[in-house]
Amino acid sequence: MALSLNKPKLDNLADEIWKSAERLRGKFKAYEYQNVILPIIVIRRLECVLIKWREDKTTEVRAKRPKLTEKELAKLVKGLELTTAPFSNKTNLTLRKVYEEEPTLLDQTFRKYINGFSKNVDDIIDHFNYRNTIGQMVKNNRLAPILNQYKELPLGPAQLSPLEMGYVYEELLRRFSEQSGEEAGEHFTPREIIRLMVELLEIPTPERHISIYDPACGTGGMLSVAKEHLLDRAATEQQRANVEQFVTVHGQELSPTNYAICQADLLIKNDRQAKVHLGNSLIPHDPRSKEPGDQLPESTFRFDFMLSNPPFGVTWGGKDGYETEARKLQGTRYKAGMPRVNDGALLFLQTMLAKMKEPEKGASRLAIIFNGSPLSNGDCGSGESEIRRWILENDWLDCIVMLPDQLFYNTGIFTYIWLLRNDKPASHKDKVMLIDARQQYEKEPKSFGNKRNRITDAHRLWIESRYHDGWKDGFADEHVKLFHREDFAYHKVSVVFWQSDDQDQPAIVTEPYEKSFTAANIKKEQEFYDSELIFRVRIKEGRKEQIATLSLGPKDNATKVFKALMTNGPEILTVEWTHRHYVKDDEYIPHGENIEAFLKREIARPIILWEDSPQLGYEILPNKYFYKYMPPTPAKELLAEFWRLEKEAEKMLKGLDK
Repeated sequence: MALSLNKPKLDNLADEIWKSAERLRGKFKAYEYQNVILPIIVIRRLECVLIKWREDKTTEVRAKRPKLTEKELAKLVKGLELTTAPFSNKTNLTLRKVYEEEPTLLDQTFRKYINGFSKNVDDIIDHFNYRNTIGQMVKNNRLAPILNQYKELPLGPAQLSPLEMGYVYEELLRRFSEQSGEEAGEHFTPREIIRLMVELLEIPTPERHISIYDPACGTGGMLSVAKEHLLDRAATEQQRANVEQFVTVHGQELSPTNYAICQADLLIKNDRQAKVHLGNSLIPHDPRSKEPGDQLPESTFRFDFMLSNPPFGVTWGGKDGYETEARKLQGTRYKAGMPRVNDGALLFLQTMLAKMKEPEKGASRLAIIFNGSPLSNGDCGSGESEIRRWILENDWLDCIVMLPDQLFYNTGIFTYIWLLRNDKPASHKDKVMLIDARQQYEKEPKSFGNKRNRITDAHRLWIESRYHDGWKDGFADEHVKLFHREDFAYHKVSVVFWQSDDQDQPAIVTEPYEKSFTAANIKKEQEFYDSELIFRVRIKEGRKEQIATLSLGPKDNATKVFKALMTNGPEILTVEWTHRHYVKDDEYIPHGENIEAFLKREIARPIILWEDSPQLGYEILPNKYFYKYMPPTPAKELLAEFWRLEKEAEKMLKGLDK
């Protein structure tokens, strides 16, 4: 099965479907368009599958029992449909027959058709909340036009492969998000990226049961294509049979719409080895809660392989989040740390790591797509840094692949594949590989949203070969680098130094004293500066104002001096003080460097005191490691280019005058 898209056909189909959405303008709000369009597409695709099943079964039965009358044949096929088909409809209706019904009975007939589906389809319709939408369509006089639009649309698997249908769904979801002014945050994963992830995970053609998991499966593309690729790679019928028998896929999805689309796709494929749950995989599941949580908890479920493209920058805190529920796992699943509440990417990664099989029970490998934030967001000691420290100190991070930009349909940013495993071979232990594949792409013949670049088989093989060969002794490639865990570690050192003046001499400054003028604060300043301090205090006693000067040495009793000043209870008007110009700053020092030598070299001023943070910080900076200096274009060349463009502009202006 070739993992490719017939883009001209999909462009035309998406545009045709989009026109029906635009006809809803004025009758429905923009955010409601998908409530009308997506369910009818799913119903029509299911209907196409069912019509084909009926036709095939009719041919089969007629060949075995040619003497049956048409009525007897139809009755027998209907009975087989209700008892043996993957899904069924107890009526004989189709969208075309519903549309041809008496207009006054259209609503009633359509509901009869919808209610006739078997329970597995009814569950899909319920998650679309489609019965309520039908009422809105009737009220706004849009049911008949929508039925007319889709009653003959060729959406069956014979006309559209699951791969192509998956793209159509995701393209429509993208357009709906843009139309309603939402930031989707969800990015349909191009099939060439999924194939790369599957190959890098080295998912084998199975001879025993293997499980694949995605905690944010969307419409199911990641799981479906992973299995499709294994089937495509199978060299014999026995290997294909092994994939069908031994590979089980498991997913969770938060969006009811995406979940419904995914379930419909699984029904059409009749994949009994796939199970997707509706729920938030980042929080514990409580059957009493209105919001379902993780129904595949690590206490019961562990997986061989995991791959995911979770939403970028998902907010999990605040009034619209689920912080309270997520923090219930703070002592277990999220014990390494909690990231900032406006980016839950590392919660997904910790969720996957929690579901790894122990090495002695088979171990696990996982691949996850991130933007740049999880690499370096968060200061030393923050949740993000602590999560990175936990991962690196457990030696789970195996490789990070830097991908080209503009690979995704909804975003043009650079992305990264993280590969993690808890069964590193000896050549991988205590090492992390970085692969710079940012130039491994070609231009799309025609852009798909923000997707203007693509990875071909040649680019994929380039990445895979470097991943496999990069661990070998003596291998050299400027696009592949190996690091030890400590290479990503740093000290955060709080340092106080004596600033210099314009004569490069230790500076003394006089400035207003902004803090409360109290004995306790004066004592703190005395302890910190450990040098002479002079306070000029403008005080008022009765009607008289005067300036009192307090000069404190390091050993003077600050409390006693302050009390002497305040004996008569004067009113403090203003305070000015003179002190050494000490600067307090944080320095980030690579692990392994001598801290004192670093501070002396980099600050080059008298160091008063310094203090290291209690733990190391961790960050990964791929751009820095592969940075290449590009000298600026010489001024002569820039000037020549400027005059060339100037002449072109003059010609264009002359052309406008004619």
